[in-house]
Parts: sequence; structure tokens; C-alpha cells
Amino acid sequence: MLRIRLQRTGNKNNPTFRLVVTEKSNAAKGKALEFLGHYLPTRDPSVFEFDQKRIEYYIGNGATPTDTVARLLARNGVKGLEKYTEKYFKKKKKKEVEEKPQAEAPAPAPAKEEEKPAEEVKEEKPAEEVKEEKPAEEKEDDKKEGDS
Repeated sequence: MLRIRLQRTGNKNNPTFRLVVTEKSNAAKGKALEFLGHYLPTRDPSVFEFDQKRIEYYIGNGATPTDTVARLLARNGVKGLEKYTEKYFKKKKKKEVEEKPQAEAPAPAPAKEEEKPAEEVKEEKPAEEVKEEKPAEEKEDDKKEGDS
């Protein structure tokens, strides 16, 4: 199966790409059947030159462009490449996914407060928790007195 893809060339931190037709199973920097153009993304504005007739010929004969190549070609006037582009969706973080359904879920209708007993309305700490807090404070006070 033939692919139209970008083959990276150029120096470190200065990428340039060749637009080539190659067998899908070939290595990325491997042998190419035909050189169709080049892409220079680091220039301002970026340069993308290609042979449109040869690209249309290969696509007509069953070659499939990669997603990036299809996007670049579509941006530069080649039509009919929508079926080769993939749609990207930004993935949500797990925390956002878990919190969002809870936040969006409608809260149950609150019952009338008049009907609730006084015990349910007031939320106080259990007596055990209150007892645990006092001895810790007393210990700190004892330490301060002993240090002086």
C-alpha cells in the first residue's frame, strides 16, 4: 500500500521535510518511490511546495496521504482530502471528567425545612472529637509552662 508522507531532513532544531511517495512498510527515512515536493516549517512564512498533478495521480491510483500531509495539501488548495484527515478532540483530565458529572447533575429538591426535626438541621461534632482536641491543647500549654 502506498503512502504520501513527510520524510524529515535538515539539521537539529531546523527541520525540513520532503514530500515523498513510499511503501507503507518502509522506514521513515528509507527508500522513496518519488519525491513530490518539500515543506519548510521554520521559515516565516512557512514554505510548502509540491507537484499537484503527481499527487492527484497517486491518490487516484490508491495512495493514501498521512493526516498531516492531507491537512497541508487541503490548506494549499487540493480538494477531496477530507476523508484522510482525522478529527482531534482534546482529552479531558480524569479529575475534570469525575467532577463534571457531579456538578452538572441536578440536585434533588430539598424538603421543606419546617418539617425537618431540629436534630437533622444542626450538624455538630460528636462528643468524642471534642474530647480529643482538648487534651492536645492542654499538652501544649503544659509544655510552655515547663519550658519557662
